Amino acid sequence: MPTKQEKAAFARRLRDLLEPLKIRGGTKLAEQFNLRYRGERPVTTQAAHKWLSGATIPKPDKLRMLAEWLNVKEHWLHYGPPPASTAKPLARGDKYPPSQETIELASKIALLPPRDRFLVEEMVERLYGEDSAEE
Repeated sequence: MPTKQEKAAFARRLRDLLEPLKIRGGTKLAEQFNLRYRGERPVTTQAAHKWLSGATIPKPDKLRMLAEWLNVKEHWLHYGPPPASTAKPLARGDKYPPSQETIELASKIALLPPRDRFLVEEMVERLYGEDSAEE
């Protein structure tokens, strides 16, 4: 069962998503939601108001419809962003596993002509501090 804080956080995310659409109350939310929802029971104005006020979180089928309509991930809408990483910085000399961005950048650098690739490598080494001990 969701805590008060989880319900309040859900309501904030929902209100933030609805603000650009100029949907601020339960009546308007229920009306717009029901235009899109194809389930057994449409949402009532009271239920929509409870979503917006943080009293309840929608059932899975309605949450799925909200996420689809508002173009966000269902998990994010329900639970919010993942907690900040608790990973500690690596010790000097240790290496992080390469990210997708790093791999793409390395691929682009590898495709450069040798002279340009050398310049990029020199610049990275200088910025990283490999040559700083020599100066």
